This record gives sequence, C-alpha cells and structure tokens, in this order.
Amino acid sequence: MKHLIDPLDFSVEEIDDLLNLADDIAADRQKYAHVCDGKKLATLFSEPSTRPRLSFEAAMLNMGGSVLGFASADSSSASKGESVADTIRVISCYADICAMRHPKEGAPLRAARYSGIPVINAGDGGHQHPTQTLTDLMTIRRRKGRLHDLTIGLCGDLKFGRTVHSLIKSLSRYENIRFVLISPEELRVPDYILEETLDRKGIPYKEVVDLEQVMPELDILYMTRVQRERFFNEADYVRLKDSYILTMPKLRSAKPDMAVLHPLPRVNEISLDVDNDPRAAYFEQVQNGVYVRMALMIRLLGVKVC
Repeated sequence: MKHLIDPLDFSVEEIDDLLNLADDIAADRQKYAHVCDGKKLATLFSEPSTRPRLSFEAAMLNMGGSVLGFASADSSSASKGESVADTIRVISCYADICAMRHPKEGAPLRAARYSGIPVINAGDGGHQHPTQTLTDLMTIRRRKGRLHDLTIGLCGDLKFGRTVHSLIKSLSRYENIRFVLISPEELRVPDYILEETLDRKGIPYKEVVDLEQVMPELDILYMTRVQRERFFNEADYVRLKDSYILTMPKLRSAKPDMAVLHPLPRVNEISLDVDNDPRAAYFEQVQNGVYVRMALMIRLLGVKVC
C-alpha cells in the first residue's frame, strides 16, 4: 500500500506518469466518470480549507465515488482527545482512501503508519503540501511544456509556506532549475531546506528582497500570501503582510510567456487587474488540482483504467 505524505514519496517517473494521466483526464473527463464507483474517500480536515477539501471531494465525485468527512476538528472525536493513530484506524473501517489536513507537522505520516488505507497529506502545519505541488507541477508543465530549464521565482512568505517548501523539494529533481527566493529577511526559506535540498545538490539560487529587480529573469513567478495563522505575534504579521503586492506595472518587465502561480487563497498580494493578464495561471491551478487529485486517487487505489 502506497501513501503520499512527502513530495519525494513518488519518483520523477511516477510523477510524470501521474501528470500524463491528469492530462488525459482533462482531455476526456467522461472516460473516468465511473472508475471509482463504490469507492469512498474520507476527508479529515482539522484546519480551515476551501480549495483542497472541495477539490478532493469533486475529484472523487467526478469518478463516481462518494465522500465521508466532518466540518471541522471540533465536530470530531479529536476534540475529545482521540489520537491520530486511533482516528485513522477507525476511518480505515469506513473508507477506501483518506485525505488528511492537520495543523501539526508529521500528523499525516503518523496516520499512515497505523492506517489500513492509503493516506494523502493535504497539508501539515508549515511542513508539506504534496498535492498542491502536483497541481503546481501540472500547471507549470502545461504552461511551459517542461519541468526543466526553468528559473522559478518564489515570492512572499517562504518561511511558513508549506507549498513553497514542497515545490522546492520537487523541482530540485529536474535538470537546470534555478530558484530566485524573494522575501523579507524575517520570512526567508528555512536554512534546513536550503542546506538539505539546494546546497547539497548544488542547485543555483539567490535570495533577494526586491521583486521588480529580478522580474525579467523569471519563467515562473510563484506568489504566496503572508499567513496570519502561522504568526505568534500580531504586530509582526501587520508589519509584513503587505511586503509584496503584484500589480500590472510590476509585470511590465516580465517575459511575455512568464506564468504567475498562487496556491490561493489570495488576500491582497495580487492586484485584481492581474487576473485578466494572460500570464495569470492561478485559476487554472484550481482546475488542474481536481484533475491531478483524480489521477492520484486512481493510482493509490490501484484502479484499472480502460
């Protein structure tokens, strides 16, 4: 039984296979309308979520399956003190696969150790978010036609942004990738990611504060919001929350085919007028997230596709 807890749980070859399947689903959804008939997805979301939860649910429903879940951790036995291990043992009796979001880093990994069904990490604290990364990879590949020979700009909250951490780990396995890390000093990429992923592999990167300075270099600009829920100090959040706001004037020096990605939700870090620019790809990401989660569940469940 295979789980997806960390972006590196799948090899590059497995990711390519998954993205090829997601592309096929996007081209012919009706072909996959009944591949999960009788299958049940459990959504265990202990943090607020709109896109990932609805994306998982839509993905399973699109394939003819059904969904079990609860509205919040407060309405589950976790509020009574039930352990992650016990929860997943119980859920394994009800469902065929589980998508889990948890505020504590490592909770999905612990669940996978006790689970009788495949577990998908839908985000754990500020740690990892592998299905968002698969969505990002699909969007980049569909926009650029490749996942190699790219300069990737990551902008905003690079300290707490689990989507950023997962994307760095995944893209570091492709050839000729270069990172431009754009953030205030307080929200830099954690040292352990720089040391264990980029420095160890000799992947070129630079850390800068000024977005406009590096805009002409970028093939991809990955914007992120400053996450209020990750801050212990409200004053620090208020001071940093408007560090980067992408506007049309700032895009003037960008490449015509650069793609702007964002894991959403957006607060104010991308101006609304950017939505109409052909380089804006963040709503495509949302749609691609459904296709890639359909593909992921097909593979983890071992479903046969004709």
